[in-house]
Amino acid sequence: MKRRLMIMLRLLLTVTCFYSSVHAAQPDRPNVLFVAVDDLRPELACYGRQHIHSPNIDRLADSGVLFERAFCMVPTCGASRASLMTGLRPSRKRFVTYLTKAEKDAPGITTFNTHFRNNNYHTISLGKIFHHMSDNAHGWSEPAWRPPRNPWYRLPENHRLHLQGQKLKKKKRGPAWESADVPDNAYPDGVLAEHAIAELSKLKDQDQPFFMVVGFFKPHLPFIAPQKYWELYDHDQIALPDNYHVPRDAPKESIHNSGELRSYAGIPARGPVSDEAARNLIHGYYACVSYTDAQIGRLLDELDRLELAENTIVVLWGDHGWNLGEHTLWCKHSCYETSMQIPLIVRAPGIKGGQRRSGLVESIDLYPTLCELSGLTSPDHLQGRSIVGLMKDSQADWKTAAVGRFQKGDTIRTEEFRFTEYSDAAGTRTSAMLYDHTADPDENANVLKSRQQVVNELTKQLHRIKPDGRN
Repeated sequence: MKRRLMIMLRLLLTVTCFYSSVHAAQPDRPNVLFVAVDDLRPELACYGRQHIHSPNIDRLADSGVLFERAFCMVPTCGASRASLMTGLRPSRKRFVTYLTKAEKDAPGITTFNTHFRNNNYHTISLGKIFHHMSDNAHGWSEPAWRPPRNPWYRLPENHRLHLQGQKLKKKKRGPAWESADVPDNAYPDGVLAEHAIAELSKLKDQDQPFFMVVGFFKPHLPFIAPQKYWELYDHDQIALPDNYHVPRDAPKESIHNSGELRSYAGIPARGPVSDEAARNLIHGYYACVSYTDAQIGRLLDELDRLELAENTIVVLWGDHGWNLGEHTLWCKHSCYETSMQIPLIVRAPGIKGGQRRSGLVESIDLYPTLCELSGLTSPDHLQGRSIVGLMKDSQADWKTAAVGRFQKGDTIRTEEFRFTEYSDAAGTRTSAMLYDHTADPDENANVLKSRQQVVNELTKQLHRIKPDGRN
């Protein structure tokens, strides 16, 4: 009996050691820290814009792969985020407005966060991810969290103006910018960073890998940031864009009244803002970029301090671009490059950092990318393509176009051109525009009439890719 017990113990020990060695040989799945930033255009030092103070995003670029030509699917927040989180392209009836709910527009689709939760990830939503906190609530391991609804403004006169405006029939908001001598946590993004840091400390001790999305609000309007970030820029050196005018031969559908901006105090209901107001807007936008950059730096520092960085995928993603007076436009909501182009940086374990890629990348490519980097099988419904191969090899075979849309416009970006067609409800083209990015990167002249062969080719390519295309 004693001999038999000894044999069984040896056998159990052998099996345990074998299982342990096999288990140890399998690397743990990486964590994911996905940083989403509202209205962030790729006007950053790491994108060659040296007038911007963005040292923390720059150091992320130094350790990750920066995509020079990444594009959103829809240049408005709710629709852009729903497309990202479902991995589906927008259409005329899907992912249309800033109020889009993924669950409503794409019922039954397994979202990004749900897929990771179904694969034993602890999923957390902090700040603005989906436009509505209630959207896809079952995909998070704990309730989605946003900073408390503190007053928007910290200067008393601005707060009073805001409260007065809310009582008006048109619900006019306070001013479009504010510079207050307050600490970072006087505004929501500073509070958000503190909460995210606390969550990272908790997650370090969990057995599950984590999928944490942190969605910063700035540089979304109003441009309010602590004074120290405004002081990083010389107001007198801020200039209006060279193309502070409508492009030559641009269709009327391509230009809007910047309605989002018009709801703020001191901004005229129609027509151009004054040059000084334009400089304040640009200055405020820059300050907010630097403010958010500082919060991102705090997260990166905490990853290092907790020794999580080596096994954590970090993504920086802007939900869409933003116009700072280009073509007379403010805000997003257009099919121009300034509305469609986004910053995108991905840092992943085992992939060399400090690299840049010029391939055309779309937001819907991120869902399959993070699945591949995390060792998960991608759902069959995804319409994007993993960029892991491109991250590893700049010469990898890659897509030749990025397609997006806004309202009545469908737009395609290729190596040389951006082509946009506007159509009515029946699908009949009402107008179009073509910009040659080789000769005209700022899109100042619509060359549609002189490049008919290119227009024909891009029309066919666009209709092949967009979900509701009509040939």
